[in-house]
Formats: sequence, C-alpha cells, structure tokens
Amino acid sequence: MFINKTKDGRNNVCGENVAKFRKEKRISQRELADLLQLAGLDVDKNAIQRIESGQRFVTDIELIYLAQVLEKTYIDLLKK
Repeated sequence: MFINKTKDGRNNVCGENVAKFRKEKRISQRELADLLQLAGLDVDKNAIQRIESGQRFVTDIELIYLAQVLEKTYIDLLKK
C-alpha cells in the first residue's frame, strides 16, 4: 500500500523548514503570505500555517516560490 505522508503523519517535508527560515527572517506567517502574493503565488496566512504544521500538501510550484521568497534553495527546504 502506498502512503503519501511522512512517518510522523505530515503531508509535506518542507513545512518545518519553512517555519524555521521564516522565523530566521523575522517575518510573520501573514508577511510571508504577502511576500508570496507579491511574487505571484496566491496563498494566504492560513495556507502558510497549514504548510508549516504539515497539514497541507505543497506543490512543486509553491516550493519554488517559497525558496525564492525565503532566499533558500528548494533543496534547503526539503532537507530533514
């Protein structure tokens, strides 16, 4: 049987890193959502909260925008 969640039940592997890098930049979830919207990605603060908590899947397109706005590589976001 195929399972598309991490061993700890998360729907993504990047959420914890998104939270870490966002906090390093000292910006709120709302500010991150605003920066992503300015870059061209339609997300809101609730989507950021769900990504960071692992409740939401992240598309490859979203991963690219997150890396750009957080000034990291997509590999940085995917590291465990």
